[in-house]
Amino acid sequence: MIQNRQGRSTQQLVLNSLKISYQVAGAGDGVLLLHGWGGEAASFQPVFDWLAQSHKVYALDLPGFGESQIPPTAWNSSDYAQFVIAFMEKLGIPKAHFIGHSFGGRISIIVSAEYPEKVDKLILVDSAGIIPPRTTKYHLRVGLAKIGKLLRRCGRYGVIIANAMSARTGSKDYQNAGDMRATLVKVVNQDLRAFLPRITASTLLIWGEDDKDTPVAFGRIMEKEIPDAGLVVLKEAGHFSYLDQFPQFCRIVASFLNY
Repeated sequence: MIQNRQGRSTQQLVLNSLKISYQVAGAGDGVLLLHGWGGEAASFQPVFDWLAQSHKVYALDLPGFGESQIPPTAWNSSDYAQFVIAFMEKLGIPKAHFIGHSFGGRISIIVSAEYPEKVDKLILVDSAGIIPPRTTKYHLRVGLAKIGKLLRRCGRYGVIIANAMSARTGSKDYQNAGDMRATLVKVVNQDLRAFLPRITASTLLIWGEDDKDTPVAFGRIMEKEIPDAGLVVLKEAGHFSYLDQFPQFCRIVASFLNY
């Protein structure tokens, strides 16, 4: 265990045969922070340190990110949700406020719908989970990906050509996913819209007005379909709205959690 001056400690445990790293600090009602794709617990560090002044805060490196081991098979968001529940049970966390950013929002949506007894209040920040209308560019990417799979069976030069195609057509997340690529494909193709009406927790949606990765339109859909939800749009903020407008983010979250 590594502990800093603020009392924040980084710990490790083995859960479902995976070595997991997480942070914990503070005292009071529990808050669980779930980071976005490609992130880690430290992605929420300013929020973690601020919340730890009034709550007991947990932030884990989700499996495959940060210092946590990669799952042995490709997972979808439901697999991650089940893992989060196992994490809570392992640490004896009966219930917590959930704050999920982007991919962490996907997981939070499923947990809130499938395990409502585990969620106190829900905060989704620039959350993923809505599949946008498929464009011609999307279908082109899918077609090229299928061609790439065939090329990889054609020896070394086929692999080289397939890698070049992937670099030109794949998203940045896909290009950087490495051993997590199959998991990313499963995650982004899982439509979570049907889970939204099943969420009973009071829900706060926070969005960056200029978010290009998960546009505000996603937040408006969630506001409409989650029974008890309200949307706050932060100006001059993008996909990481909680960092772009940190003071305002903190004021909004404090008001919501203390209400």
